[in-house]
Amino acid sequence: MVVGDILKARGYLPIEQQRNVQIADKIGETPSFSDTLGEYVQDVNALQKDSSAQVEKLVTGEPVDIHDVMIAAEKAKTSFGLLMELRNKALDMYREVVRIQV
Repeated sequence: MVVGDILKARGYLPIEQQRNVQIADKIGETPSFSDTLGEYVQDVNALQKDSSAQVEKLVTGEPVDIHDVMIAAEKAKTSFGLLMELRNKALDMYREVVRIQV
């Protein structure tokens, strides 16, 4: 067994990353960090919009299940919290790099 075959299979990655790697393999390049981060920001934005739409339906009296509204709101809250933590860690990393004396 060749190590390259194991790495090429990439069966150990999460499903989302496996899909990105498969798409990138077809294109011939791997997605950059900024592309991945941009996609994540778009996903968080979509979850926020979905949550707002669900709440608006509930407030206007349209037939919607309350648990669906709560699930959408918690998904949006959790994903936004993760995005904020990523931002905070990136800022901490930047500050640490700036403090390095050459």
